[in-house]
Amino acid sequence: MHYVWQPLRVLWKFWFFTTFVSSFIILYPAFYFLFQKRSRFYAAYNLMRVWSYVLTTICGLWTEIEERGDLPKTPYIICPNHGSYLDIIIMYRVFSRYSVFMGKAEILTWPLFGIFFTKGMNIPVNRKNPKGAHEALQVAKAELAKGHNVIIFPEGTIPQTAPKMRAFKNGAFKLALEENIPIVPMTFVNNWRRLQAGAVLKQLGGAGPSRIVIHAPVYPKDYEQLGVVRLKQDIFETIEEPLKRHYGD
Repeated sequence: MHYVWQPLRVLWKFWFFTTFVSSFIILYPAFYFLFQKRSRFYAAYNLMRVWSYVLTTICGLWTEIEERGDLPKTPYIICPNHGSYLDIIIMYRVFSRYSVFMGKAEILTWPLFGIFFTKGMNIPVNRKNPKGAHEALQVAKAELAKGHNVIIFPEGTIPQTAPKMRAFKNGAFKLALEENIPIVPMTFVNNWRRLQAGAVLKQLGGAGPSRIVIHAPVYPKDYEQLGVVRLKQDIFETIEEPLKRHYGD
């Protein structure tokens, strides 16, 4: 059956990428204009949300969300697993509240798309440089102080083993403990199947639901004595639980 479905998957991926790139090029002048002033970032975020909704709908994608707790009214750190390039697009569709992404510094050099990080709307992180990583966390603290959410993929990149997660990095959890900011764990259950990273002709892809679990918030005051390692481990297990339930160990 794989050989029957794979040509359709490839066709869908070409449709998705063509729609993604062409629609972004059309919207690029609007994004460029909005990114020139910080006062316009909220409008840019809302435009991203509209683009995300239209793009995913045209490509036959929709969200099915299981919520396991009420979101905090104060700013919070969103920690999702990262199994697909689709994750970022879906995030804009899910969260209406203005949120800032932390992403790898390599994005700064990407043609066109680098503008999302070069203009200050999102936060680039040079994980190979401790000073750069520290500076990025200071910027994240400033965004939280302004009342903005911060989105951090604790794996740091898309693992080749998805849906099996990579070990988490410490940054999100140190930030939560230092600033007393709640963490909202989030599981993308099947985005890795909707748009699997890797070779276009071989990997999975296709229309359908993006299944998401938004877990109950975790409050750092419960980890003041337990520390970063325990907080990181508990968040890892929380995010992993729906993946294990669907795919096993």
